[in-house]
Order: sequence, then C-alpha cells, then structure tokens
Amino acid sequence: MSESSTTTVVERADADHRYEILVDGRRAGLTAYRDLNVQRVFFHTEIDEAFAGQGLGSQLVQQALVDVRASGMRIVPVCPYVAKFLKRHDEFADITDPVTRDVLRWLKAQLG
Repeated sequence: MSESSTTTVVERADADHRYEILVDGRRAGLTAYRDLNVQRVFFHTEIDEAFAGQGLGSQLVQQALVDVRASGMRIVPVCPYVAKFLKRHDEFADITDPVTRDVLRWLKAQLG
C-alpha cells in the first residue's frame, strides 16, 4: 500500500500584493493586502472551491499574520475573514490596528 501525501506551502507574492497557499504546487487560495507605511491592510481572502472545507483559509491567514509579525509590521483586518480569524486568535491583538475611515478611503484609492 502506498500513502499519498500533499504538500501545502504559504508564500508571499510581493509583486501581486498577496499571500498564496499552494497545494502540491497548485494555488488553492490567496489573501490580498496593500501596505500603508507599517500597516499591512488585508482586504480579500478566497479559497478555490476545489479546496473548500480543508482548513486552508485558516492556515493561509495564520501564516500570513506570522509573516506580518516577523516583518515588524501591523495588521489592519478590512477583510471579513481575517477579522473573524483575529477574533478567535488573540495572539495577534498586540499588532492589530482598527479599521478606520481613513484606511478605507486610502484602500479604495489604491484599488481604484
């Protein structure tokens, strides 16, 4: 009998302003951001339907936020998924900033 194993990796794709989660080399999802000085503003997270229900969204966001901390930056959770994740994971509270009107205006201008 042979065991099948999958390789799951989270990578930061700076040129595309997002973190991607790859399963056996195939992109399964992403969380998108824009940087405002020392704040990384997360505004969208998605997991491909083919990979739904496997906990990949949580794994993606967890590793992205660990990377934000390691980079010395702060988190602004505009994305509802990231905001919900942060409510369940208070270990990131010390580097999380509130979503403000100014941030939302700035993000709207960035995204066009």
